Parts: sequence; structure tokens; C-alpha cells
Amino acid sequence: MEVNFPANKISDYFGSNVFDKKKMKEYLSKEAFESIIKSIESGEPIPRDMADHVASAMKAWAIGKGATHYTHWFQPLTGTTAEKHDAFFEPTPDGAMEKFSGDALAQQEPDASSFPNGGIRNTFEARGYTAWDPSSPAFIMGRTLCIPTVFVSYTGEALDYKVPLLKALNALDKAAVDVCQYFDKSIEKVNASLGIEQEYFLVDLALFNARPDMYMTGRTLFGHMSAKNQQLEDHYFGSIPSRVYAFMQDFETEALQLGIPLKTRHNEVAPSQFECAPIYEEINLAIDHNQLLMDVMDRVGKRHNFKVLLHEKPYAGVNGSGKHNNWSMITNTGKNLLSPGKTPKSNLMFLTFFVNTIKAVYEHADLLRASIATVNNDHRLGANEAPPAIISIFLGSQLSEVLDEIETSRISKRIKEDSLLWQGIPKIPQILQDNTDRNRTSPFAFTGNKFELRAVGSSANSANPMTILNMIVADQLRRFKIDVDKLLKKGEKKDVALLTVIKKYIKDSKSIRFEGNGYSEEWEKLAATRNLSNIKTTPKALDALITEKSDVLFENTGVFTRREAHARYEILLDDFYKKLQIEARVMGELVNSVIIPTAIAYQSKLVENVKGLKDIGMDESAYAAQLDIIKKLSEHINFIKTNVDQMVNERKKANIIENTRNKAIAYDEKVKAFFDPIRYHVDKLEQLVDDSLWPLPKFRELLFIK
Repeated sequence: MEVNFPANKISDYFGSNVFDKKKMKEYLSKEAFESIIKSIESGEPIPRDMADHVASAMKAWAIGKGATHYTHWFQPLTGTTAEKHDAFFEPTPDGAMEKFSGDALAQQEPDASSFPNGGIRNTFEARGYTAWDPSSPAFIMGRTLCIPTVFVSYTGEALDYKVPLLKALNALDKAAVDVCQYFDKSIEKVNASLGIEQEYFLVDLALFNARPDMYMTGRTLFGHMSAKNQQLEDHYFGSIPSRVYAFMQDFETEALQLGIPLKTRHNEVAPSQFECAPIYEEINLAIDHNQLLMDVMDRVGKRHNFKVLLHEKPYAGVNGSGKHNNWSMITNTGKNLLSPGKTPKSNLMFLTFFVNTIKAVYEHADLLRASIATVNNDHRLGANEAPPAIISIFLGSQLSEVLDEIETSRISKRIKEDSLLWQGIPKIPQILQDNTDRNRTSPFAFTGNKFELRAVGSSANSANPMTILNMIVADQLRRFKIDVDKLLKKGEKKDVALLTVIKKYIKDSKSIRFEGNGYSEEWEKLAATRNLSNIKTTPKALDALITEKSDVLFENTGVFTRREAHARYEILLDDFYKKLQIEARVMGELVNSVIIPTAIAYQSKLVENVKGLKDIGMDESAYAAQLDIIKKLSEHINFIKTNVDQMVNERKKANIIENTRNKAIAYDEKVKAFFDPIRYHVDKLEQLVDDSLWPLPKFRELLFIK
């Protein structure tokens, strides 16, 4: 498929469909422009009169680009994005005009009753509000002006992913700036940055539509592995197929026009698996861009007769897909707080934020595990391409040695401020940015100047884990300042106080550091001796959201109210069991109305064949193979039918359980337990039944793009 590109250079069209600062400056008065920039940078509300100026400018820009409608674009707790389009058009006595006010820009009222709320709202209480987030620029999709917004209930509780994220980022900013003041008084703001690597599969759209299981659940519930899959490792970083290349160029062009700074594309490990990655951005914008990117990929894929599969494990037996979140902290002076320096003083600043991040993850590992827990990700975690459910941190040998050295060294009370040589502790060496190899089995790995959270699922909204990560680091930095200030009040030198607390934190959090193979049985045993949790399923992992410890954390940071946190717990459990419920129903329907009838039809043909051979007087040895296949078909059919009936009964039992957690566990342990055995026998039938009769496209057709 030929792709038409708007220009030769990406820089010529990057952000062309975004109402960014450059366009604001062009369309706004100087006063309005300075007001909105100040609001974006400080987080202060934009005055309503200025909102009218901005709305008028947005409308003029959007209509000039061909837009006819506008929408508040938000991220409800469904995990996808939502929008309700309204026309600029307004009738007048003389005809019609285009209208868009500051009130329409700042706030709208979508129906909130049908979005997940976890008990915050009754179904008959429909009112909810979307409110403009000026820190994320408006953009045009098709002929609609899209305005990024937050989504809250009538009573003010967050009903989306963006509100808690913004609160967590605000908490991190305040706590990090307070700690930065020990080192550099010019630092007045700290932004969290994020680069999200997005993995995905492509499958021919016609084949996807011919698989009811993929269409309804996003993954194959049945399917025997293709003789050739990823075992030769010839797909990884290989030549991109021309049809895929055309798709990539097309969706990248749209993404770049929307200001999404895509930088990288390549083949991933499994056949028909790929990855794209942007340059890092401020975290709120990075997450908005990732949500937008997934939508763009899906729409553009259909134009190329592809279905983009974002499910974490669409095919059993080959690698699944993740969303690697590369996270760091950047000051208003341009310093990356997780970038090692060349002198002891700057190293001390780096070590402060480095060690506090480690301590935060150690203290709240179960909460971080809960943030990436979904039914889809349960299929992936611990497999050959994803980290295990045990949260650990990989640092690499050099940084591990540095922390060990600090832990075991004596801190002199006679230390001099700004000294190049700290008495009583060896001089910390220059820490190289590429100070370690990568560890693909680690859920949370340091990769030179950032931490990479590798455990996020490919279909997930990264706002959830990033809210938790920024929140726990913010709380830890707050505690760090309290601990350091206590020592300063006792008369300790600043560097002594900092090193004393850092040394304690290194010792306290040492058990979460692990440099080896996260897939090994030895690690599971070692992790148990270190009291590290190994929570393998979502319903139990989510318990961390409603502990007393988490309630205190949420209150201290102001990110969630107790009601909001418990509501999200209910929503996530509800989502878990409903997705398993759908999979169980699809499995039952396919088995009873498609798989078994196909197997019986083939078996009947064999029976007729055997009967014909008998009728013409052939010896039994002439049809022994047919008899063997007939017997095997019967065994598999009987097993499948019996187990599907039992699965349906377990599903009925689970459905009458009122407690959401107990229902989710019942689906996980009782209903889901039938999935793999049923699949095994269906896949055996696939190998026995005449290929021309088998009703579902096979892995050899799905996995290799023609």
C-alpha cells in the first residue's frame, strides 16, 4: 500500500495537528499567552476570561484545519479513552455560526453513570464532569478538536487515571524540590519524565475476524503452536516486511503530526511482533501520547488490513508484549536526578535520589505489583519475555559495589563540606552512564540514567503504575528530608547527615536488590528467605490497594482518598472476573457449536471410510490407522465436553458470589483452571482433524504476515 507523506522532513510536519506553544503564541494575545503558559508551568487555574480567549483561538486554529466538532478527551477507568463530540455549529436567527466558549473549553458534563466507579456513584446518579488539563495540548483527530481533560464525579472523586497521576506528580515535585535544596538552591521544580516502549502484534484483519476468540477476547483461546515460531530467533531485529513497513510509516506520520515523538521501530522476538518507542517526555504528556498512539495504531492498521493486537499474550507458546516504562526526574535547571555525576558532590545528589527510589520500591513493592496486575498480564509475567511477579531491583555490578561500599564504610564526623575526599569513606568513583549490562528478567532495572519498569502490560494505561511509582518516591523523599533534618538539628554536618541516612536506607532495602536470573527457581527460593512477595495472580495482588499501610500513604501524599482507592480496588476486581467470564463463555460457545461438531463430522467421515473398507472385505489391518484416529477423536471430544460442562457449572457458582474479591478468586482458581486442559485437547483435535475442515485459522497462518 502506497503511503502519501506530507513532507520530506519530519521536522516540517511534527506537531502540525497540535495546538502547542508555538500556535498559542500565533493565535493568542500576548497577555493571554503569558497567562496560559504561567498556568501550565505553575499549575494555577486559568481565569475564565482568559479561557474565553484561548477557546476563541483554539476554534480559529481548529476550523482553519478543517475541524467541525470538538470533544473533551478523557481516560475513564475502563482502561481506554472516551469522548463525546459536539459541533461548533450553532443556529442563529439569520442562519448559523461557529461557536466555542471558554465555559465549553473548561468544563463539560458527560454522563458518568455507565463508567466504572466502584460504588462512588449510583447508576441513577448520572452527573460527572470533565475539566480541561492545559498541561496537555489540544489536538485534532480527523475533523474533531480533542481537548485532554480530567474526569470527576459530581461529588469530586476522581473517576479517571489522570487526576491521581497529576496529584502524584505534584507530590513528587514538592518532595523532590525540598530535597534538591540540600544541593542546589536554584532548583525550583522537578518533573518526572517517561519514555514508553510499546510492543504489539499484527495479524491479517480477515484472519482476525475469522477467529471469534481473538475478536471477543484479544487472544487465541485455542491453537496448536506452529512448527516454526520464534525458536530460530530470526525475526528479532530482522528486515521489516514491506506490508508492515508501509503500515509503520503511515501510523508514524499520523503520530508525529499529533506531536508524539516516535523515534524507534523494529521487529520484536516473536513472529509478527513489533515495537515502537518515542523520545521521553514529561510524564503526563507521555501517557496521553501513549493512549493516543494505541488508538492511532488501531485505526491505521485497519486501513492496511491489519488488526493491531495489544493483548499481553495473544498466542500461547511465543513471547507476549509489554510496555516498558523508562522513568526519571528532571529539574528546571535541566539536570537528570538519576544521572550519575563526575564528582563526589554531584554523586551524592545522584545517590540521594537513587537510593530513595530503591527504598520506596522496597517499602511498597506489593503496591507496585498491584499497579501492573491485570488478567491479561497474569498470562505474561514470569514467562520468557517478561519479569516475574516478584518485585526486585537490578542495579548492575558497579552501582551494587558502590552501595555495598557505602554500607560498610565508616562516616567520619570530621567530614568537610564540599570535600573531594570524604574522610572515613573511600572516594566514590566516577559512575559511568552505561555502567551495567541490561537484565531483562528484572521488573525494575536501572539502565544508566533512568529506571525501567518492565512489568507493565502492553494494553495497560501507564498512568496507573506511574501514579504509584511517583507517589511512593514522593513519600519516601518526604521521609528522607525528615530524617536528615533531625540530624541537622542535632548539629551534624550536612554531608554527614545525608550519608548517614543514605547508609541506613541502603542497609534497610538491600533485600530487594537482585542481580541474577529472575526466572530461576533459585531466585524464588531466595526471594522467600528475603520475605519478598511472590503474588502471581491479580485478585490477591490487588489487596495491597486497601491495606492500612496504603491508606496512610494515600493520605500523606493526597493522591487518593480512602474512598477512591477502595473504589478502584472494586473496579479492578470487577474487570478481572468479567474478562475471565467472557473468555469462559467464548470457550464454551466455540467448543459446543464449532469445535466438537467439526471433530464429529470428521469422525463420521472416517467411520464411513472404515465401513466401506469392511464392506468390500478388507482386512482390519487396512483400516487400523482410521480406527486409531476415531478412538483418539472420541477421547478428546469426551474430555472436552465433560470439562466444558464442569467449567460452566463452576462459572454459574462463581456468578452468584456477591463479594467481588471472592468472585474474582473463584473465577481465577475454579473457572480459569479448566482453560489449559480444554485447550490442550482442542489443540490435539486440531492436529487430527482434516485441515480443510478445521474451522479456525491456525497459528502458521496467523503468525506469519503474507
